[in-house]
Amino acid sequence: MDPSSGNPVAPLEQALHAARALVLADLAAGDVAAADVVSMVEDSVVQRRWWVEQWPEGVAFVAGLVAQDVQDALLERYGRWPLCPVCGSGDPHALEVEPELGPDPHWVCHKAGVRVAAVGTLGGAVGGPPAS
Repeated sequence: MDPSSGNPVAPLEQALHAARALVLADLAAGDVAAADVVSMVEDSVVQRRWWVEQWPEGVAFVAGLVAQDVQDALLERYGRWPLCPVCGSGDPHALEVEPELGPDPHWVCHKAGVRVAAVGTLGGAVGGPPAS
């Protein structure tokens, strides 16, 4: 957006807040929204703010990138997330975000070749935390 056209920060902040909310919703659906995990989301949002400031055309890609950032951070610390709710047999595997760099990101199972849920709507696909 042209800085002379008023408030150029609003679309960026809107995109960042939306990305944060979508990823937090997916984390909560998997019951993994602990304080340290929420900090991973915040760290990603800070990094992606800088990224979009450098490349404003990338603002539509922020939600998918934040989801991927958090997925990568969780893999390093805890393991794969989110686990695929579609495949009932074989080794547990994580869903992936598609497109890797594009608008309208979805969680996809490459093993089954299906879209599982849009980023932010994973709760409907996983059915909430498992019964104990």
